[in-house]
Amino acid sequence: MKKRIALALAVTAMLPALVTTQAQTAQAQTKDTLVIGMTLEPPHLDPTAGAAAAIDEVVYANLFEGLTRIDENGAVLPQLATSWEISEDGLTYTFNLKSGVKFHDGTDFTADDVVFSLDRARGEDSVNAQKQLFAAIDTVEAVDPTTAKITLSRPEGQLLFNLGWGDAVMVAPESAEGNKATPIGTGPFKLGQWAQGDRVELVANDDRAKLSKVTFKFIADASAQMAAMMAEDVDAFANFGAPETVAQFQADSRFEVVVGNTEGETILSTNNTRPPFDDIRVRQAIAHTLDRQEFIDGAYFGLGTPIGSHFAPHHPAYVDLTGTYPLDLDKAKALLAEAGFPDGFKATLKLPPPPYARRGGEVIAAQLARVGIELEIIPVEWAQWLEQVFRGDDFDLTIVSHTEPQDIGIYARDKYYFNYQSADLVAVMDELAVTADPAARNALLGRAQRILAEDAVNGYIFQLPKIGIWRQGLTGMWRNSPVQANDVTGVSWQ
Repeated sequence: MKKRIALALAVTAMLPALVTTQAQTAQAQTKDTLVIGMTLEPPHLDPTAGAAAAIDEVVYANLFEGLTRIDENGAVLPQLATSWEISEDGLTYTFNLKSGVKFHDGTDFTADDVVFSLDRARGEDSVNAQKQLFAAIDTVEAVDPTTAKITLSRPEGQLLFNLGWGDAVMVAPESAEGNKATPIGTGPFKLGQWAQGDRVELVANDDRAKLSKVTFKFIADASAQMAAMMAEDVDAFANFGAPETVAQFQADSRFEVVVGNTEGETILSTNNTRPPFDDIRVRQAIAHTLDRQEFIDGAYFGLGTPIGSHFAPHHPAYVDLTGTYPLDLDKAKALLAEAGFPDGFKATLKLPPPPYARRGGEVIAAQLARVGIELEIIPVEWAQWLEQVFRGDDFDLTIVSHTEPQDIGIYARDKYYFNYQSADLVAVMDELAVTADPAARNALLGRAQRILAEDAVNGYIFQLPKIGIWRQGLTGMWRNSPVQANDVTGVSWQ
């Protein structure tokens, strides 16, 4: 009898725990909402009328859609256009549109909206932050409700990618002017509410959405971000702001830590027309001196991917060129001696505010000192950096991340701040401009990467990482950020 009583008491004591566990399991199985933390709040919600990355981070693909879209690896995919044909001369693009698509207010999406959206984006009164994306467009025509034709004034091989930016999403004439506060798109989510200073809530618009509600919670302070994650007030941070705390999350079984790539090529930018950096042997010597992993460890707590040219590792056209100039101090010293600097030389290193630059500058100075190059470190604010370095050419070396998508074309510009000139590269970029075939474009981009690596134009160090932290069981979050987006259209709970 005593044993039966003791057993009954033990089972009774276990019941609350069993009930709690069952409730938690049921809750996990039925969870269909998501809270994502973001560092910055968008100034408004119209991606066609502002440059702030936070706008696209909320609305891209979720609320607004374009003719094409960019996936997490940088590839161009169909979206509101199901397919397209390109004329032999590369000047005419004919898009076949999805039928039956409606904006959130119930109005139909047709080819007339394509005409309106692109003419608005490229018009004289356009406030589009990336108006240059549409510079090659001559006319936009609605052939019929589900067919739109774009005619170019010159070939633009990047057109399909350009149309996948958030700045090129489709909007309607009935609602476009109000999109900053009450955005109306065609995406699987629509605006629920915007509690300014706190959060934006998106709710499911149709059965394409796997979640019933997504809340973007704005938390600027890095320590507060960590506290919110630890308390599980936030389910995920797609771009976590405190790399120094990543190890703590990696040790916590509640969370998954995913480190991917952004579009931020972090480089030791070099003034190619200022002696002695106008001598390729000096630039090659510097390349042989760079220890990329040491930089990554010292500047970003071991997070990031080494690069050997100006291109993002997540892109299909990426070529790993980190071995072009392997770490070799003896070779570096020999090249410096050959260039007339057997004892090295002195130079300046101007560092903008981001931690990767300030911390990384100390690492670079120590590395170059090993071959006799003595750097004077000069911290500058962003306004000074823009004035002195970017616009004024008043620098020897600097460290900065270039975050624009697929921006290798800056090396072919007549005037850009690192003052590089190469007829070979210009020829490749000119050919790229008239090439639309993806495989051919990738081959040309590979050639461009090799030219930059071999010329040691800059010191190519690492790709700025995208630090994603989210609760276990959450699937579909992007590993990489080829465009500024928190695309939750494929996100769900297991």
